[in-house]
Amino acid sequence: MANWLEVTVPAHGDPDTVCAVLTGMGLEGFVIEDERDFRGFLENNTQYWDFVDEGLEKSMAGASRVKFWLPDTDESRALVADLYEKGMQPATRPVADADWENNWRDYYQPVEAGEKLVIVPQWQDYDGDRTPVRLDPGLLFGTGDHPTTRMCLAAVERLTKPGGRVLDLGCGSGILGIASAVLGAGQVTAADVDDKAPDIVLDNARLNGVENVFDVHVGDVIGSGALRARLGGGYDLVLANIVADVIIPLAPYVPAFLAEGGAFVCSGVIDGRQDEVAAALEGAGLAVTERHALEEWHAFVCRMERC
Repeated sequence: MANWLEVTVPAHGDPDTVCAVLTGMGLEGFVIEDERDFRGFLENNTQYWDFVDEGLEKSMAGASRVKFWLPDTDESRALVADLYEKGMQPATRPVADADWENNWRDYYQPVEAGEKLVIVPQWQDYDGDRTPVRLDPGLLFGTGDHPTTRMCLAAVERLTKPGGRVLDLGCGSGILGIASAVLGAGQVTAADVDDKAPDIVLDNARLNGVENVFDVHVGDVIGSGALRARLGGGYDLVLANIVADVIIPLAPYVPAFLAEGGAFVCSGVIDGRQDEVAAALEGAGLAVTERHALEEWHAFVCRMERC
């Protein structure tokens, strides 16, 4: 089994200079970890703030480093010694091929949701009593283990009608819509702002043999009246596992998507935002019939208020 060295070079706030030195030594394939870039990403993607892992924030605090990988050979160790001579203070860590290519999969295990569902990574066998939903967790956000997703899946399990129509807004990996299709929904329409969503959702739908019931759109449901017109209405179940800052402006458009007697399920609401979200839902003419909380997250089930 071949082994590798993971080499980490402190950049002291100037990763470009470090990369230039490394490139001059014939090295390539760098990974730059810099807190400024991380904070810049967050500032430009505020819709994801609620989902930022606390451990990731801590690991990036004060970070300014460049990583690269070399075969674990005498020549590579001589190169690392040369970096020391240049005053770059590299740190090394051995990495085996198995760790490099496959060990990340150990972090993904089947996740039970609701009373009947279990989310299973595509490479694992499952012979239990629950209904499996297979997913490639390496593709896009939405692996089933986040509390918001588990709450939504439990609602999907209870509210999916055999042959019913489902709309999944901000579909990500497609996990919620796929679960509804596995449970018997007859048509699933999905939408996401990410232009990779159609391929990713359909790939995951194929893993479950339900791709024929899917129709996936790309666009901003809140900002595009044309997209809302394409999506249409008459859905028995509308799903939105997003964040509070998207659910609030989305709420006024939800009633037009719902069939009579249909339900709207939303989650991604962090502690402290739940009352604000509930007020927006009720202000849009939706009656909050269920409120659920898991860890620091909240989910709602709504139906149209009766006149």
